[in-house]
Formats: sequence, structure tokens, C-alpha cells
Amino acid sequence: MKKLEVEEFETSSLMGTLRASILKKENLFDKSKSRYFMRSMLACLFLTIGTAAAVYLGEAVNAIVPGGGKIAYALMFTWSLVMIVYLNSELGTSNMMYMTTAVHRKILPLKKAATILFACIFFNLVGGILASWLISHTGAFLHVTQDSFLVTTIASKLQKGPSQVFFEGIFANLIVNIAVFTTINMKEDTARILAIVFIIFIFAFLGFEHVIANFSSFSLAFFTTGGHVPGMTVIAVLNNLLFATLGNFVGGGLLLGLNYSWLNNGQSKYSD
Repeated sequence: MKKLEVEEFETSSLMGTLRASILKKENLFDKSKSRYFMRSMLACLFLTIGTAAAVYLGEAVNAIVPGGGKIAYALMFTWSLVMIVYLNSELGTSNMMYMTTAVHRKILPLKKAATILFACIFFNLVGGILASWLISHTGAFLHVTQDSFLVTTIASKLQKGPSQVFFEGIFANLIVNIAVFTTINMKEDTARILAIVFIIFIFAFLGFEHVIANFSSFSLAFFTTGGHVPGMTVIAVLNNLLFATLGNFVGGGLLLGLNYSWLNNGQSKYSD
């Protein structure tokens, strides 16, 4: 790395922290791929637990206050990211930001960054499927009906067109990585948790499309209903996941990762 680039990292708190995180991810991937894969699977385990609790709470609240389930769902879902952050698991959508930054700042070559990112996303998927299958056998999900909060939510997702999924994907991962950026150098746990909860609530409440969260929610809906979700076909699911992934990369990788790397790449004292 050039001397100027080193000085930039040392004078930019955000970029210095990002660089340290990127190198830690690379080190784990190089030293023990199985441990990196497990941390990626754990991210979707935590997402699935959070999603399961959120849809169950949403169902209960809707029965008491019609329409209130959406607020309850969004608030409970936010704790998924709290678990992911505090238990040091690997989330594909935040890694879109980290790996794009890594390539732009020449911390990692493109091939290495892409390999780490795709491995993370793949094992997020594996973790989401396994965790959802296990939770589908618990008492809370043995009697899911066609008009349940979970099924109606997933059915509405599958009705969205590609462009809607893409644009919602942009904002979903933009918001997720805003939460990462906002809390990355916070030292006080209460402040970090509150920031995560209130920021993630925005994307969860607005129903934006987050591909990794959809790994969990789609799998949970499939296993709890035996695949009987309106509109759930292989093509519909793949279309949603594809355009959500593309949108998520634009939002987290380009608008946050690339943009802030560029903003902090000059010689100005105005750095993050």
C-alpha cells in the first residue's frame, strides 16, 4: 500500500475501521474457510430466529389491533441485526459494502473480494434454509394457515415486479449499511443497539427487499406450509432473489461502500 493511502487510513476513523474489518474477514477466510462458512450460516440463523419471532408477534398483535402487526413485526425484526452485530457473524449484504470498499481502496483484489462475498451469500442461504426447517417443527409454526401474517407477507412480496424489487432492494441495503456506518465506531452499547433498532425499523416497516432476510422468510413460509404459499413458484422466488441482490448491491456496495470510500480518498481534512 502506498504511503499516502496509509496516511489516509490513519486520518480517517471510518476507513481505518473498515480496513481492519476487511483484513479480519480475509484472515479468517484464508486461515479457516470452515469457520468463515459457519459464521455466514450463523448470520441467517439469527435472521431466521428474529423473523420467526417477528411474524409470530405480528400475528398476535393483528388479532388485538388490526393493522398493528406490521409495527410489531418491524420492531421485533430489528433485533436480528443486533444479534448479527454482537455475535460477529457474516452477513452478505453488509459484506457488499465491505468488499466493494476493499476493491476500491486496493485492500483486496477483485477476485478475492468476490470470492469472499459469494461464499458469504451462499452460506447465508444454507443457514437460512436449515434454520427455517428446524423452526418449522416448533409448536409456534405447526399450524400456519393461508391467511397467517407470514404467508400473506410472503405472498405480497412474490407479487412485486422486478423493478419494484430492485428499487426496494437499493433502499433496504442502503438502510442496513447506514446502520453499520452509524454504529461502527460507537463505544456505548446502549447507543449502538438503539441506533440499529431505529434504523433497521425503517426498512422492515416499509417492507423493502433484503435478499438475505428473504432467504429466511421464504424458507420459513415454504416449510411451515409445505410450499403452499400463493404465488410461490421457483421462477417467482428466483426473480425476487435476483433483483433484490442487484438492488442490495447498488444500495450497500455502491451508494455506501464505493461512495464513502471515494469521499474519503482525497487529501481533504473533511473525512469520516
